[in-house]
Amino acid sequence: MTPKSYATPSDAQLYLVKSSSSDPSLLRQACYTLSAHLPRDWPEDQGSEVAFAGRSNVGKSSAINAITGHSRLARTSKTPGRTQQIIFFTLDESRRLVDLPGYGYAKVPVAMQQHWEKTIRRYLEERVCLRALILPVDSRREPTERDWQLLNWCAAHGLPVHVLLTKSDKLGRGKRTQALRLARQSLSDMPLTSVQLFSALRDVGVEQARHRIMALLDSVDSVGSSS
Repeated sequence: MTPKSYATPSDAQLYLVKSSSSDPSLLRQACYTLSAHLPRDWPEDQGSEVAFAGRSNVGKSSAINAITGHSRLARTSKTPGRTQQIIFFTLDESRRLVDLPGYGYAKVPVAMQQHWEKTIRRYLEERVCLRALILPVDSRREPTERDWQLLNWCAAHGLPVHVLLTKSDKLGRGKRTQALRLARQSLSDMPLTSVQLFSALRDVGVEQARHRIMALLDSVDSVGSSS
């Protein structure tokens, strides 16, 4: 299996190109399409997708719901690891959001964890229409080893990542500023990675995230497949 190639860091400026249809209100039209346990169940590989990845219980589902304006679009739970398949949401005929299974939840059976990791890896390596990842990270904690593995893989393959520092409402103003500054410093050698403060509960950074996601969805088509 040969991984597809994305834009290299030198091509970062290509991802600043927006189409005239980059209206964040489109995200409010998100609707559930399907849940895929196996790659053969994925929608046809065309158009553009932005996928949400991240550690279990970091607020990934809450972020999807806040950004789309649908309180129950992605299932939220006090029990981590509820997202057990790759879930696709349709925005229009050519654009989708994708919810990838969360990682790092110890109570999930080892066989299931291995299946998730294999499926996610295959999705990242083969999905031509994938434009970027959204990676929620708890603003109160350091990124996990799995977070860094994912960030480094994306940097090596030229896949843009937008990091959401979630649950930022639980930090005071000074701590929020410090968390954002430290995150920017730690990601400074990854030119296709951006970061912002975010809180689904307090609606912090939601509009900023919407604009960023739309810019990524509407980035230059076929950058990956043409290289």
